[in-house]
Amino acid sequence: MRPDINSEKTTEDYLEAMLIIKNKNGEVRSVDVARQLGITKPSVTYTTKRLKEKGYITMDKDNYITITESGLKIAEKIYARHNTLTELFVRLGVPEDIAAEDACKIEHDISSETFDALCRHLETYTKK
Repeated sequence: MRPDINSEKTTEDYLEAMLIIKNKNGEVRSVDVARQLGITKPSVTYTTKRLKEKGYITMDKDNYITITESGLKIAEKIYARHNTLTELFVRLGVPEDIAAEDACKIEHDISSETFDALCRHLETYTKK
């Protein structure tokens, strides 16, 4: 089954994965995205084509993926949410692997207002 590229969550998951891979390896290939997301290469091929059409990524002649400015904006937002939510859950006593998994589920659906309030709370908690 192919991912729904019209799904904002799918777009965010792919772009976040690409950002993580870029930060780790310095370059992004479809096979790395498949491995990172635990999906098949054909699914990645299908979705990267759609991401390219939407202007979120480019691909060179060797099929290396580059995140565009608009794609990077989305990727960084989701990655920051993921890290902040994971940190908050760990501080609440949740094991790190479960905290990261739960953060991945919530990062797409939480409103900006609620996320900002959590950040303020976390900042206040950190100062003590």
